[in-house]
Amino acid sequence: MGSHEEDDIDDLQSTTYTFPASVQTVIEQVLPSNDPLDQPNFNAVDYINSLFPTEQSLSNIDDVVSQMEFKICCIDKEIRSVVHGQTNVGQDGRAALEDAQKVIRQLFVHIKDIKDKAEQSEETVKEITRDIKQLDFAKRNLTASITALNHLHMLVDLVDNLRTLTQKKQYGEIIMPLQAIMQVMEHFRSYMDIPQIKQLSDQVHQIHVELARQITSDFKEAFSGQNPKHFTQLTEGCLVLSVLDPKVKKDLLTWFLGIQLQEYAHLFDENQDFAWLDKIDRRYAWIKKHLLEFESKFGTIFPHDWEISERIAVQFCHVTREDLAKLMEKRRIEIDVKLLLYAIQRTINFENLLAKRFTGITLENSDSPSNNKVTRTTAFTGNEVPGNPFEEGGSEKVEPEKPSASPFANLIGKCFEPYLNIYIESLDRNLADLMEKFVSDCKTQPPGAKDFDGIEGPSSVLSSCADLFVFYKKCMLQCTQLSTGSIMLSLAATFQKYLREYAFKLLQNNLPKIAGSAGIGTSMSNITRDLRDLSTAGLIQNFQSLLKEGESTRFNKEEQSRICCILTTAEYCLETTQQLEEKLREKTDKCYADKINLSQEQDIFHNVISNCIQLLVQDLESGCESALNAMTKIQWSYIESVGDQSSYVSTIVAHLRQTIPTIRDKLSSCRKYFTQLCVKFASSFIPKLVQQLYKCKPLNAVGAEQLLLDVHMLKTALLDLPSTGCQVQRKAPATYTKVVVKGMAKAEMILKVVMSPTESPSAFADQCRKLLPELPTTEFQKILDMKGLRKTEQLQLVEQFKQSGNSDVSRDTRNYTVQDSPENEAGKIKRLEKLIKKRM
Repeated sequence: MGSHEEDDIDDLQSTTYTFPASVQTVIEQVLPSNDPLDQPNFNAVDYINSLFPTEQSLSNIDDVVSQMEFKICCIDKEIRSVVHGQTNVGQDGRAALEDAQKVIRQLFVHIKDIKDKAEQSEETVKEITRDIKQLDFAKRNLTASITALNHLHMLVDLVDNLRTLTQKKQYGEIIMPLQAIMQVMEHFRSYMDIPQIKQLSDQVHQIHVELARQITSDFKEAFSGQNPKHFTQLTEGCLVLSVLDPKVKKDLLTWFLGIQLQEYAHLFDENQDFAWLDKIDRRYAWIKKHLLEFESKFGTIFPHDWEISERIAVQFCHVTREDLAKLMEKRRIEIDVKLLLYAIQRTINFENLLAKRFTGITLENSDSPSNNKVTRTTAFTGNEVPGNPFEEGGSEKVEPEKPSASPFANLIGKCFEPYLNIYIESLDRNLADLMEKFVSDCKTQPPGAKDFDGIEGPSSVLSSCADLFVFYKKCMLQCTQLSTGSIMLSLAATFQKYLREYAFKLLQNNLPKIAGSAGIGTSMSNITRDLRDLSTAGLIQNFQSLLKEGESTRFNKEEQSRICCILTTAEYCLETTQQLEEKLREKTDKCYADKINLSQEQDIFHNVISNCIQLLVQDLESGCESALNAMTKIQWSYIESVGDQSSYVSTIVAHLRQTIPTIRDKLSSCRKYFTQLCVKFASSFIPKLVQQLYKCKPLNAVGAEQLLLDVHMLKTALLDLPSTGCQVQRKAPATYTKVVVKGMAKAEMILKVVMSPTESPSAFADQCRKLLPELPTTEFQKILDMKGLRKTEQLQLVEQFKQSGNSDVSRDTRNYTVQDSPENEAGKIKRLEKLIKKRM
């Protein structure tokens, strides 16, 4: 074996080709083989050993080598055959591509031949049809020439005839030829460069001018005296004017409308007494009378489509608006709100009359502001909660949001808009007087006093509140009659001002002031320390007198009723103010509507509601304060046995059962705020209860069990608080239940920790961490004080508690056993309560 062959063998042995698993899988699927040489984990040594397992088998090595060489030769042949086949495939592909290109070139040649033949065919057709087209053109030209000659002949005859009829003023016979001439002239519009045609056109124009001058002169002559004549001739003349240039008709109408209003201009000159606003009715009476006389005398003269009566009325509106604007500017100081509203109302009535009588077709701009009509509202009576006057679908009829616009609306009334601030100023004064009346009535009869008669029932909304919003609605509807522009912003600002005044003067200022709690420290100093010698029963009996000495000054029934009345009124004001804001925006022009915002006033009513709820909560807490204070004065370390619930618990529960039903009935119209009241009370009462528990020290085991029972009874009473005294028991809201369960669970767990033994500081600290995972060190020390431990005994427990806090609290929490859970502890308390009842 030569050196080159040895190098090749070394290279083959040193090079190992490894395919990825995915590639190897595909190879096995495409080329399945059982040959060991084809396996990916082929090992040459193992393979040789399998061929020559013993030394004797080496005698066959030549045969094996011959087989291998033969196999190699076969593989080489196959490789050469495949390579050769691939070469032939490439050649065949190139041959096929050349054939395709050749066929495409032939196809392009055929297409070009077809295109050339099509062009030749088109030229042939053009040659054939050229003479036919020339004949068609000649025929059309001949027809057009004959038609033009006929029209020309007709035009000449019509012009001569029209000239004759014009001279004789035979207007009735002029209409038909005049219309015919105008139609014929349309055919000659493109021939005006021909002198003869231009001459005829000038003659026709001259006849038009002559007709216009002649008919206008006839009108002026007929209406110049007191006895108009030739009405029939004027009627026919109107028909002729309708065919002539529209400017002629317009000029005639301008003159005619002017002479119709000459008398009006004289009678209502600014120097006349009738011209001022207090006599504005006479203006409208004059035009109504004048229109009736005009239609009876001259109604048949003018064509119906001229709408002469409407034109006179519209011109009257324009003249009146301008005259009133000038007059009010000069005599502005004399205008008061009564006079202004009188003039506006009479003007609105007149504009409405015009809208009913005429169509408004003669007005160039008919998109005048809409004319909203005032809808009377009835005042609310009694103590019922009134409906919202601005709410859709209520008992009152609500005007459509966007009534159809009348073209006559505000046609005269525009002149009053610069003076609408007078109306707003008067409205402000009226509201100020109304507010003073409300305040005066409230002093005579405070809120809640009238409806409080010792009978439980829903609290009513203040009648003044309903009166205020009904007044608001009337003002808003009246103002929208006057204008829906910037004046609505002033109206909204006035509404806002007195909503705030109502909230402060009628609601906030009438809330009763809660008195400070009487101190119970003095009364407790009179109790001797001989209490430690008393039995449990003696302690409980003495507890009643302890409560009486420490009672706080609370609201009476009338004051509670007043608070509830103010709360329901504030809620009504809040909801109605929201509707008021929406209605103001609906009635106001879009460019001003977005500037109306009553959110600040809504916030004020929200604050009044919150203050009412807070006062009721404080009142409830005041009723519980003496009982909670008395709880801390009991010598819990001398309790010898667990009895029924303590008297302070009974006092708290009795207080809640006495107070809550009344408040709930008073707030029956706003249940959501009663729920807020319960939530706030529980959120405030429970932390105070916990703080009072810390003051119950020292505790023995029996005292702790008694306190645990008391806490559980308070928890039960609190959970039933929303439905206390209710015939139909309702499930308390989930938000409220969550607050009570979470807060009272802490109180129960504190007592559970107090009852735990402290022989093992680490076990005690772990137990505390499990029952109260978020307990701070300061409160842990309070728990130790409750157990009555000395400071030296507390040091090791506090240190151990701090160390347990630095450990993995989450792991301890996961290992929190079911027996130590608050739910299980509540079960133990229930069993303890049952045991006590059996013993009793």
